[in-house]
Amino acid sequence: MHFPGAHILSVNQFELADVERIFDVADSMVPFAHRERMTKVLDGAILGNMFFEPSTRTRLSFGCAFNLLGGEVRETTDVKTSSISKGESLYDTARVISGYNDIIVMRHPQGGSVAEFAKASRVPVINAGDGPNEHPSQALLDLYTIRKELGSAGKSISGMHIAMVGDLKHGRTVHSLSRLIQLYDNIHFTMISPKELCMPEEIVEELRRNGHTVIETEDMEQGLVGNDTLYLTRIQEERFNSKMEADIYRGRFRLNEAIYTRYCQPKTVIMHPLPRDSRADANELDNDLNQHPNLAIFRQTDNGVLVRMALFALSLDVCEQVHKSAREVNWYTERRF
Repeated sequence: MHFPGAHILSVNQFELADVERIFDVADSMVPFAHRERMTKVLDGAILGNMFFEPSTRTRLSFGCAFNLLGGEVRETTDVKTSSISKGESLYDTARVISGYNDIIVMRHPQGGSVAEFAKASRVPVINAGDGPNEHPSQALLDLYTIRKELGSAGKSISGMHIAMVGDLKHGRTVHSLSRLIQLYDNIHFTMISPKELCMPEEIVEELRRNGHTVIETEDMEQGLVGNDTLYLTRIQEERFNSKMEADIYRGRFRLNEAIYTRYCQPKTVIMHPLPRDSRADANELDNDLNQHPNLAIFRQTDNGVLVRMALFALSLDVCEQVHKSAREVNWYTERRF
């Protein structure tokens, strides 16, 4: 795809070369994210962070990424504080807000809403999650993490075995990640979930049409066997009609150290898009794994800054200028260590 000025709305926009380009740029952002170098390449640029659904990591990660490139961030974090609550259309909102910003990141509870907003926007729009539909930047950071984690063990994405566990029906992260991984060759997917919360049939069939193996099961223990990566998700309570309905499934698929040791390969990578539900009746990813070397959930969040810096640099066409404008810094390193 042609990145400069483009909206990032769906993983379906990407070909393999596009994904590798994003990852190469993300790699180049490491010294800036670690505060070893500093750039002001986006000095004077403004990001509109529009989050009409709760978020911590995604919102702060996008803001941090933009700040690290020298830009400023303006935020809207609640529908009630926006004119949408007064009946304003997404079209009108987009026409107005895009006049105030150089790029917009948007999260919205309705599927397809961010794409609708982007049609009227005069600046690039990045989808930070539209209901149960997609979450492209999360899928990119997840796949970037998988590449780094497997690479450190001498493995690659092509040919890997991955188990996806939990609420696969409502989890937009697993929807986007599945579609992104299929750009590689010969992936073996094991989908572990209750039948009522299984991966949407159209995604499963798409994976199979593209030459990948998909096994669907409710047997978590046996489904964990033989995988390179485990990707767990919480029960998406906000997508159910009531808490009572969500509670039917909460806590049915849990990973703890004992289960991991018994059924998983020694180097199996543990991932989760966060937030994990640490309440006693849920606890899909137990705290007893917090110090496990294969737990990659916090490396995922760090990688999110790199990937989102790359998306900004590509969309605003400043990749070449980033390093030309950089200078060495040591204040952060000295203060931190």
